Amino acid sequence: MSKEYAYPPEYWDRLFKKGRLGWDMGSVSPPLKAYFDQLGKKSLKILIPGSGRGWEAEYLFRSGFDQVYYHDFSSRAHKSFLGRVPGFPKEHMLKEDFFSLKGEFDLVVEQTFFSSIPMGKRPEYARRVYGLLKPGGKFTGLFYNHYFNEEGPPFGGSYDEYKSLFFNLFNVKVFAVCKNSIKPRAGREFFFILQKPENEQDKFLS
Repeated sequence: MSKEYAYPPEYWDRLFKKGRLGWDMGSVSPPLKAYFDQLGKKSLKILIPGSGRGWEAEYLFRSGFDQVYYHDFSSRAHKSFLGRVPGFPKEHMLKEDFFSLKGEFDLVVEQTFFSSIPMGKRPEYARRVYGLLKPGGKFTGLFYNHYFNEEGPPFGGSYDEYKSLFFNLFNVKVFAVCKNSIKPRAGREFFFILQKPENEQDKFLS
């Protein structure tokens, strides 16, 4: 068992091999597509951690965003994505542990990755996202608004948990029950936009 995750990369590789990808929609999430479509600056440096099959990364890349970074620590996830998007820049394919990622991004996109993080690691997840953003950068995406009963991922979450993890770090632009989720997730996820303060020092990267 990985110290960072509930399960190691091999666990996720097995799920990809068996096709047990219950979190995978098979296309870009409609709420994120709507958000991406209103972004005017194609040069934004964008990180998508825990990308899996990478529908959001593919959509952004095919829409002309040339600084999209795909991240996942599953080899089979990488293979699946590159098999579908062979032209994606190989240097933008990140495989290391999320908690070891370096760099500064304009935008970090969350899509089901948080729900794979066990409770004890979630404060570190929040600090790592903060540290990966440029001053004024945004953290956006979808969180489940309920917990799952299963012992393993997905674990889900609650408004109170998100508030305790993120609201003291970021300026809250949007945090509300999503209005354009896919039908199976209707009423079951939050859409959010959180912004790193422009003038605050990155006290978490020492």
